[in-house]
Amino acid sequence: MHSLCSGDATQVCLHGCCPRPVPLPEPQKKVPSSRSTAADCRRDFAATTAACFFPNTQFTNHESLPSLQESFTLFEEAYPQYSETDQADRIRAQEYHHLLLSNHICLDYIGIGLFSHCQIQIKTSSPTTIASTSSPSNLPSPQSSNIPLFGISYKSVNLKSLLQYGGQESALESAMKRKIMGFLNISENDYCMVFTANRTSAFKLLAESYPFQSSQKLLTVYDYESEAVEAMVETSEKRGARVMSAEFSWPRLRVNSGKLRKMVVRNKKKKNRGLFVFPLQSRMTGARYHYLWMNIAQENGWHVLLDACALGPKDMDTFGLSLFRPDFLICSFYKVFGENPTGFGCLFVKKSTVPILEASTSTGIVNLVPAKKLFWLPADSSGTDTEPEQTSKFEFQEELHTSSSFSGPLSIQKTLSGRFEYEQGETSELPKTEGTAKHDRPETSKVIEMEKPADFVQQNTKVRGKEGLEIECRGLDHVDSLGLVLISRRARYLINWLVNALTKLHHPNTEEGSPLVRIYGPNIKFERGPALAFNVFDWKGEKVEPILLQKLADRSNISLSYGFLHHLWFSDKYEAEKQRVIERRETEAKGMAQNKRKGKDDLGITVVTAALGFLTNFEDIYRLWAFVAQFLDADFVEKERWRYTALNQKTIEV
Repeated sequence: MHSLCSGDATQVCLHGCCPRPVPLPEPQKKVPSSRSTAADCRRDFAATTAACFFPNTQFTNHESLPSLQESFTLFEEAYPQYSETDQADRIRAQEYHHLLLSNHICLDYIGIGLFSHCQIQIKTSSPTTIASTSSPSNLPSPQSSNIPLFGISYKSVNLKSLLQYGGQESALESAMKRKIMGFLNISENDYCMVFTANRTSAFKLLAESYPFQSSQKLLTVYDYESEAVEAMVETSEKRGARVMSAEFSWPRLRVNSGKLRKMVVRNKKKKNRGLFVFPLQSRMTGARYHYLWMNIAQENGWHVLLDACALGPKDMDTFGLSLFRPDFLICSFYKVFGENPTGFGCLFVKKSTVPILEASTSTGIVNLVPAKKLFWLPADSSGTDTEPEQTSKFEFQEELHTSSSFSGPLSIQKTLSGRFEYEQGETSELPKTEGTAKHDRPETSKVIEMEKPADFVQQNTKVRGKEGLEIECRGLDHVDSLGLVLISRRARYLINWLVNALTKLHHPNTEEGSPLVRIYGPNIKFERGPALAFNVFDWKGEKVEPILLQKLADRSNISLSYGFLHHLWFSDKYEAEKQRVIERRETEAKGMAQNKRKGKDDLGITVVTAALGFLTNFEDIYRLWAFVAQFLDADFVEKERWRYTALNQKTIEV
């Protein structure tokens, strides 16, 4: 396919349509700078995407869609470098085989996962053998993912004292901190870190400790409603904070730079402005924001909280902490690709910022707790480790007194050197009933019960030091092996193809061929995040309720989310459109409607959201496209209702 970036290029094309640098033209012509060449390629990326997949074509019947194979062939022609990302497909087939077995598409979260599914399996052969196995028939059952082998327990502690003087830390926690901080490129010399129950706990914890009496403002930059941010806002207001929010310009939901700048830089005489809460991208719309906003805020006396929860697996590699050093940083390891939504959050505090915090006994800080009943094999067992059998005979003795949510399996393996290795597994939920699923144990393995492995590990640590423990988070290792360039390129191709494909769906027999889908936020764009907010409209122009669409997608083995976009700003040009698209969300009877700020926040748009992970493949987004296309059939929803009624299933309330 002919590249749209040919011509006066001096650099390699950034989106991959030019596999080699284009030769320079004759000296008579002015050679453009590398900066302008890069800008041209980024701009032409949208044209390349639109031109390579059925240009000037609208699909009005879901049965007329091109096949998966035909679509993928055109996709590869548009993005020839996509084939260079096939390492991600191999990792998915080998270590996330449960996605293949369940035929499930997971597009309901964004961010970073810690573990791979393969780590929590009962291993009948060495880990190397399992990792190299790609045949689903030879892989363990995914049912063993419910083994809770380590969890979290809450502790009541003064955050400031904990950060200043430290606290008792297990070898597991120390190893996990080193793993995470190394992955995020955060220096232990510059930042302290605490484990929190989840993302919301981290936000609330900081709000309870931040000195809002002297630094009274809280300024947030979110185009969607966030439970974590709302918890911070509510706590901050109770402590006397004045809350402000950035606004986002319709229709592409870019930050309203003029208004945000006024809020950031006004009243320069006051040194301590408050807390500036900033994500580098929207976890719903995929809109990205310039990191220079943090620099502007810091220059104007704000403390900066960087919300890294929506960042991709390697996006921190592009963020120069040496240049832009936020006072606080929050990240979440709360979901694992294709598995249960359990895990933990992390709050980082710059050491030079710790003294400004106020003492408060806060909830939300947790310990990572190994289960007391663990098993390991003798040193002569060829290094094979075995997960515990969870029956009425073998029960866990650890009582996690305040938490029923586990972060994931933990196994301790005794190696030939006498050292113990922690193997971190995928997240799972604590079973609600006793005597949960049974798991077969290899008959040839001799299992030794360890009554107090935690105490043994602590004693072992005193001899060898905490550095003697190694923790394996294979999901992070997979990300490291793929690298930033490959992950970013793969996500860019997939998300932009999906946006383009959705906009080609139009209702038949309408005056203007009304589109089936409306995208909120950036359309096709080189620099957009791997998240998408959209709505589906019927042939009458009425919106299909997002929760209904989500439930129907779930019946097709596609996991989507829905959310609420707010803080939208309409210029005079779009004032008439504002009346058509803005909704007033109903609020619960808690006096919230009487609050002016909350009343304003109740104006927005409920949307469906899809997010792509680093292992998402083309078939995933094609199946989502094909599912959405079914709404071109005016009777699709009614057919689904009758079909499930006939099957004696619970119907969906419209």
